[in-house]
Amino acid sequence: MDVRLENLAVTDILHGVDLHAPAHEVHGIVGPNGSGKSTTLRCVYRALAPSGGVVRLGGRDIAAMKVRDTAGHLAALTQDSRVEFDFTVTEVVAMGRLPHRATPDRDDEVVAGALSRVDASHLAHRGFLSLSGGERQRVLIARALAQEPQVLVLDEPTNHLDISHQLAVLSLVRSLDVTVLAVLHDLNLAAAYCDRLHVLDRGRVVRSGKPDDVLTPEVLREVFHVRAHVVRHPTSGAPQLLFEH
Repeated sequence: MDVRLENLAVTDILHGVDLHAPAHEVHGIVGPNGSGKSTTLRCVYRALAPSGGVVRLGGRDIAAMKVRDTAGHLAALTQDSRVEFDFTVTEVVAMGRLPHRATPDRDDEVVAGALSRVDASHLAHRGFLSLSGGERQRVLIARALAQEPQVLVLDEPTNHLDISHQLAVLSLVRSLDVTVLAVLHDLNLAAAYCDRLHVLDRGRVVRSGKPDDVLTPEVLREVFHVRAHVVRHPTSGAPQLLFEH
């Protein structure tokens, strides 16, 4: 299922964002702090109503869709995802099954599979509030996977994760047969795991394309205000950035 943003606007934050994420691709949204990345995602998962423009999910205007219908197709991991009560990890992940109440016979299998995929099966009976920040992040990703979405929206999914689990989570995301929109701050990770990147600056998309075409010294200097050399990863061939001090 593809996602298309058409002239998306949020007063004083976004100014006509156009973005197309074809089905089954991983799309990274990058840009400096305050550029509108998280606001863009909030419009996609319906936490925020845009002041102008349209978000289309599989060609349909999400504003015209029922919330439950949207949840049947799209799952989101947000920066402010939280659990206020000390549910067990299994109970938290099972919350992702709510849009699928018509098929409860599959819940246990799907929940167990989601935990396994994020290397968190051993946490199943732990209380969520007893977990470390990184463990909580992995459980929340499992909750999103349990929703069995066709579109996965991730706002800084590697936040709180050590490097091993950052790589594991992004490898998992890369392996999913879904459309992914992810805000990522680490440009080298974005280049390694995304099919396409969209650079936001001051509420506008200023460059979209393959990492090779987007992560150029000129873009890094003009948008991020840093100087960098672009080299090739020795095994994957992906562009990697060496920043000057």
